[in-house]
Amino acid sequence: MTRIKMLTPLVEMDGDEMTRILWKTIKEELLLPYIDLNTEYYDLGLEYRNETNDQVTVDSANATLKYGVAVKCATITPNAARVKEYNLKEMWKSPNGTIRAILDGTVFRAPIIVKGIEPCVKNWEKPITLARHAYGDVYKNTEIKVPGAGKAELVFTAEDGTQIREVIHQFSGKGILQGMHNTDDSIESFAKACFNYALDTKQDLWFATKDTISKKYDHTFKDIFEEIYEKEFARRFEESGIEYFYTLIDDAVARVMKAKGGFIWACKNYDGDVMSDMVSSAFGSLAMMTSVLVSPSGVYEYEAAHGTVQRHYYQHLEGKETSTNSVATIFAWSGALRKRGELDQNADLIQFADKLEKSTIATIESGKMTKDLALITSIDKTKVKVLNSKDFIVAVRHTMDSL
Repeated sequence: MTRIKMLTPLVEMDGDEMTRILWKTIKEELLLPYIDLNTEYYDLGLEYRNETNDQVTVDSANATLKYGVAVKCATITPNAARVKEYNLKEMWKSPNGTIRAILDGTVFRAPIIVKGIEPCVKNWEKPITLARHAYGDVYKNTEIKVPGAGKAELVFTAEDGTQIREVIHQFSGKGILQGMHNTDDSIESFAKACFNYALDTKQDLWFATKDTISKKYDHTFKDIFEEIYEKEFARRFEESGIEYFYTLIDDAVARVMKAKGGFIWACKNYDGDVMSDMVSSAFGSLAMMTSVLVSPSGVYEYEAAHGTVQRHYYQHLEGKETSTNSVATIFAWSGALRKRGELDQNADLIQFADKLEKSTIATIESGKMTKDLALITSIDKTKVKVLNSKDFIVAVRHTMDSL
């Protein structure tokens, strides 16, 4: 069989733990037999990030700017326990945070809908797409462990030397401090990406912050969204028959639980991280959600929205069989390959990406699935076959060959 040729490389970012195992199997079973795979490879596994002082993460992001499309495996963001476990030089920052800071843009996440996997929230009839701001906040923070009594201040020094100074807290003993930032330029890019995506998909757009408490930080987000909407998008939204809606984040959570779906929910960086996990889990599984970072310059980075599946990895190291859901990682590859095909006008690559996704869904709907889905499916249990991590991927290949 002649393998599909790729005109331009896409950037491949390998990752950690169980998802790294799945990554290799997906390539061997679902990609390499069909595609003359052309990637520029970067190892974002924690050991190599540590070896390169995290320079490999920066290099991978710059390569993405060069080639326009990337696909990323899940990676570890180390905490104190990970520093000890991997003997790290320091507690490296989130690689996703680093990449997002370089690429800018917005992360759009949406559940993968499969017949037989019904949402936990029974009134959700349509997908809910999470638009997550991809820069700043807690992911680019600076932190201090306060050693004892003293005064903490927030200070901004302008280029001319003038200062703005605010007292944060007068400590009477030990504590902690955290400093966060964002930029108007990044927030404007976020807003425009959300409005354009809503118009492209003809979905209502919700945006939520906590501006009643954060009267400068969060309120700036609200003001920039409102200004851009009124100036550039209000008429276009009206003509398209869609709505832009702002509310507080706690009100948005309450409304989402009673909604039918079919809209985009835009959130700040941390809110989007947490709420996308909530939405994906409620739709079926954390491993059943697509995720793509779209930059203002038209750069795309596809990834799975979940973590590295640490528990399954430890079981794998012990020689135990695992049943790890690889669907989101498969869809990260299909999304990147489709976009590469679109940018290169490579119809064969686009058709392959479509077929890969169709085959993955068809495999599950036929009753062949991993354990996490078997526990929640409405398919007749006598027709469900629980497969281990590799066998599910092999089953997808068999389905693809039969279509």
